Amino acid sequence: MTSILKADDIQDSSGNNIINESGDTITIGASGDTITIPSGATLSNLGTASGFNTPAFQAKLGSDQTVTNDTNTKVQIDTEIFDTDNCFDNSTNYRFTPNVGGKYMVYGSVRGGADANLTNLEKVMTHIQKNGSLYESMYWRLDLRNNPGTQLSTSFSVIIDLDGSSDYIELFSNVDVSSDTPNFVSDGTFFGAYRIGA
Repeated sequence: MTSILKADDIQDSSGNNIINESGDTITIGASGDTITIPSGATLSNLGTASGFNTPAFQAKLGSDQTVTNDTNTKVQIDTEIFDTDNCFDNSTNYRFTPNVGGKYMVYGSVRGGADANLTNLEKVMTHIQKNGSLYESMYWRLDLRNNPGTQLSTSFSVIIDLDGSSDYIELFSNVDVSSDTPNFVSDGTFFGAYRIGA
């Protein structure tokens, strides 16, 4: 024998909707509820689920950026690969300001070089700033006496807590050359982040 229960709303004893169907959207739980999946149960997704590892973005430097020697300079990451929630500014501030709080995996790389003579590179230092302050640094220095410098990349990954309203992160780097003009090389310079949890 088969039974069918038809209802648009199922409520708790206080009259709050705990299951609601409206316009082909099913809502489970009321504001403030905790939905628990007990031990031994399996949550299976055979359809399309959203919200996993987002907000997320990845962008790159569109063309070489000339910089002042041995000076911390914001990398003008201006070419988006993807930006799931429109949280990365690739035209003015070159910063990621996520609209969901949580822990974020932040990653990227800056390739530094000398504009004319590629044997004059001495140092590339890259760092992440959170809300305008240093958060983490990556540093490489070459010994030019034995190993003349050409180009050098500083790659990184770090987990950062962001509040989802006002916190933002930016990418800075410092290229030091013995002569010629230092630059950030577009080929190999990129920046990205994605949410990994609360």
